[in-house]
Amino acid sequence: MSGMKVFTLPDLGEGLTEGEIIEWHVAVGDTVDVDQVVAVVETAKASVDLPCPFAGSVAQLHGAAGDVVPVGSAFITIDTGGGVPDQSASPAAGAGEQAPAVQPARDEKPEGSGNVLTGYGTSDAKRTRRRRVSAPTGSAGSAAAKQAPLPGAPALSTEEPVHAPDHDEPVGPEPVTAPGPTSKLGFGEAARVISPLVRKLAAEAGLDLTLVTPTGPGRIILRRDVADAIERGTGATTDWVPVTAAAPDTSPPTAAPAESGGRRTTPADQHIPLRGVRRAIADKLATSRREIPDATTWVDVDATGLMEAKAEIGRIFPDAKIGVFALVARMVVGGLTQFPELNSRIDLTAGEIVQLGRINLSFAAQSPRGLMVPVVHGAGQMTTLELAHALRELTGKAREGTLSPAELTGGTFTVNNHGVFGTDGTTPIINHPEAGMLAIGRIIDRPWAYQGQIQLRRITQLSLSFDHRVCDGAVAGGFIRYVADCIEHPGAMLAHL
Repeated sequence: MSGMKVFTLPDLGEGLTEGEIIEWHVAVGDTVDVDQVVAVVETAKASVDLPCPFAGSVAQLHGAAGDVVPVGSAFITIDTGGGVPDQSASPAAGAGEQAPAVQPARDEKPEGSGNVLTGYGTSDAKRTRRRRVSAPTGSAGSAAAKQAPLPGAPALSTEEPVHAPDHDEPVGPEPVTAPGPTSKLGFGEAARVISPLVRKLAAEAGLDLTLVTPTGPGRIILRRDVADAIERGTGATTDWVPVTAAAPDTSPPTAAPAESGGRRTTPADQHIPLRGVRRAIADKLATSRREIPDATTWVDVDATGLMEAKAEIGRIFPDAKIGVFALVARMVVGGLTQFPELNSRIDLTAGEIVQLGRINLSFAAQSPRGLMVPVVHGAGQMTTLELAHALRELTGKAREGTLSPAELTGGTFTVNNHGVFGTDGTTPIINHPEAGMLAIGRIIDRPWAYQGQIQLRRITQLSLSFDHRVCDGAVAGGFIRYVADCIEHPGAMLAHL
């Protein structure tokens, strides 16, 4: 056993306590090198390629795809002596039982490159597993299925990353099946789709997901399955569907008796696991509502001057690619400089308000993993050109799913451009533990009193939620009015630069 080295799950960024195994790149018996990526682990912040600090043969995988592993618990055991691992003590990944993990000796120093993430081996917590139901296939087939890597790709690829349960439904009476290939879902069986993008793609194409052949682990419908169905022209949805034959007497019927002209079906409930990014968002929003006494104020703004300034910058500096959002973000930075109370946070332990000297601007960005909030660190020291470049770079990483934990933490104030969804106003929920969030609505033509006349102007709405513990309405009103004045008269911003 002296050749056995146990790599425990490291802290994946700023005190995160657990990670979910998305896929393994290795299996028991494989040979690995130092710093070879052995798995992809998803945290509340990002998906991380996890390198192993040991070289040798994989003796045991301490978990399967979908398992949540606490920081500091055994992750993978490597036989550094090259010997054949003891299979009786090292079941294949995904087995239901918890085998005793091989632990390193107390006086044994860690070996390998040390090229792992911070906080390695900091917790004595035990691993928790998600509730699983055994598959009807044999144990060898089940283990092989759980060892298979999950597909992963950017949002625009033909295949969607799927973070899904890797088990089949419990064995039970055979359902009544709809006409068509038997590889499709049975009649009455819910379509198993985890990715919202896959569901949106099917909805836009008018596709009935119950008629799509699933190819993902655990009969999960992947993006490529929907794309194939669309290409074949099968699975178009209708309000009325033919009624299938009644079930045999040996099994309970799953469909109502046939009616003249067919019957309207009731969609099955969808059970979507609350985990990963979605769970982190839920926890943070609940914490914000529970702990922050927030208030919201808003103002309509004439953005005609802002649009003219953007067009002029584009003519003079065509390669700068400075958009409306970058300009507003720069104005927000100026407002935080003028009203530092909103660039602060509450320290309940010390009983004080901490006004932060550094402005780290957070902003909402959509990604294949859901809504992400990247952070532009040091935004207060950037020029408008530098800020625009940083926003573009982080937005690109969000769309590709390559944001690091460091790029998702440390924000001091958030800007949210919800106008891209065609909405005007909102009541933002503050990104805890920050003290405020400014939301920008869509910019549309509206009648507006301008220079004594009614004219069509480019109007938007700003909404500010702020922590009422750090400031009163006068400060919040001064901040939002400062940003509004800069939008209406972009040149006025120069007075404070």
